Amino acid sequence: MSAISIRSLALFGALLAWWAFALINQSARWVPPAMIPTPDEILMAGWELRANIPTDIAISLLRSVWGFLIAAVFGVLLGCLSGSSRLAENIIDPILEVLRPIPPLAFLPIFIIWFGLGELSKVLMIAFAAFFVIYVNTYQGVRYADPLLMRAALSLGAGRRQAFFTISLPAALPEIFTGLRLGMGMAFFVLVAAELIAADAGMGFRIQEARWQFRVDRMFFGAALIGVIGFTLFAGLRRLENRLLAWKPKRESDGGI
Repeated sequence: MSAISIRSLALFGALLAWWAFALINQSARWVPPAMIPTPDEILMAGWELRANIPTDIAISLLRSVWGFLIAAVFGVLLGCLSGSSRLAENIIDPILEVLRPIPPLAFLPIFIIWFGLGELSKVLMIAFAAFFVIYVNTYQGVRYADPLLMRAALSLGAGRRQAFFTISLPAALPEIFTGLRLGMGMAFFVLVAAELIAADAGMGFRIQEARWQFRVDRMFFGAALIGVIGFTLFAGLRRLENRLLAWKPKRESDGGI
């Protein structure tokens, strides 16, 4: 059985299990039925919101993509700089190591005070949260590129810059893409948190609005919608990674169990 078939069956089985539990709970009433809606009730809640869904998706995607792109540019650039230069590492890394353990959401009130309730505070908050995982993975990938290949290139007359672009950077691409995927996940996480607090539109705001109305079905629909969009973006990033890293050896299949 192919991996796609197994994954599809796993998702279908989880959906059936959820549906069965929700239906049984409506009779057994272990918890109030409104707390655990069935999948069809969640879809009906989405149908009720159909007029707002395109706008909410567009606004949230714009915020998350802009924040992610800012984080990707600065994370990759500074990671490459720190990974390839001891001087740059000694200057940049201590500052970032102090900031990195602080939860990004702790800065949200500060960003709102500094930049207001508009789009800038949300975009910069997303960029701040996604930056660190991209930076760390890029730094690790560049710093720990094969030293034998680097020495061989330098001994054959390649300059430092040429050796970086022909050896260090290509070798670091798998780690960089890992950081980009993690950064995209952080972007969505912080996006929803920011929209819960300071927004009048977006997928996170719609979940917060459902909470005020005690519409758990709408809350589940909003969460599911975010999951589907995130999955689509991750799949696109994975496809880009596979195209750019076609040279990377692939792990052999298990052959089934």
